[in-house]
Amino acid sequence: RWFSHFYVVSVLWNGFLLIWLFQAEFLGGSLPSWIQHVHHALGRDSQNSEHFSALLVLLLLWLHSCRRLAECLWTSVFSNGDIHIVQYCFGLGYYIAVGSTVLCQVPTNVRNGKELSVQICWYHVVGVMMYIWASLHQHRCLVILANLRKSKSGKVVSLSHSVPFGDWFERVSCPHYFAELLIYVSMAITLGFHNVTWWCVVMYVLFNQALAAVLCHEFYQENFSSYPKHRKAFIPFV
Repeated sequence: RWFSHFYVVSVLWNGFLLIWLFQAEFLGGSLPSWIQHVHHALGRDSQNSEHFSALLVLLLLWLHSCRRLAECLWTSVFSNGDIHIVQYCFGLGYYIAVGSTVLCQVPTNVRNGKELSVQICWYHVVGVMMYIWASLHQHRCLVILANLRKSKSGKVVSLSHSVPFGDWFERVSCPHYFAELLIYVSMAITLGFHNVTWWCVVMYVLFNQALAAVLCHEFYQENFSSYPKHRKAFIPFV
C-alpha cells in the first residue's frame, strides 16, 4: 500500500514539470539551466515535432500516475506485506527521475522567440491509442485482483491470495505488469521510436516487471495445485 507514496510524488513532481514545459512551449517561458546540463548528458538536440512529443509523453506519464494513485487509494486491496526500505527509496527517486528524463529531451531555448509549430505525427496517434488500450486492460486486471478479496457488496472479506481469472489473466499470471511494459513502450512510440534514452527506461521496466512477474508466477504454481498450466508468467505465449 505504500506504493501510493510513489504516485503522490509522481503526480506532484511530474505535474510541476508538465506545467513548466507547457509554459515554455506556449507561453514564452523558459526552462531552468539545470535542464540543459542534464540534457547534454542524456539527450540530444530536438526538432519542433520532438518538443510536442515530449510534452505529450509527460502528459501521459502524469495521467498514468494519477490513475495509479486513484487505484491504490480506492480500487486495490493490499495485504499486510512489507516493502524493503531500499525499494521504497528507489521507487521515490525513480518517479522523479523518469519525468526529468522526458523533460531533458527538450533544450532550454524551447521557442527561441518563434511560435511553436505543433506537428501531430502518425506515431503520436499510434502511441496514444496503445497507451489507452494498455491502460484500460491494466485497470481491468487490477479490479479483478481487488474483487478476489471483496464480497459482492464490495466489502473486503479476505486478504489472502486467490487465483484470478478473466481478461489477460487467461494468458499470463501478471497481466498488469505486462500492461505496464506496454504503457512505457507506447510512450517510446509517441517519442518517435528513435529516443534511445527512453528505450533505456523501457528496458529497465521490462527487466523489473519480468522479475516481479516470475516471482508471482512461481508463488501461484507452488501454492495452487490446480493453477492453469497454460499461463505464462509475464508475456503471452513466451
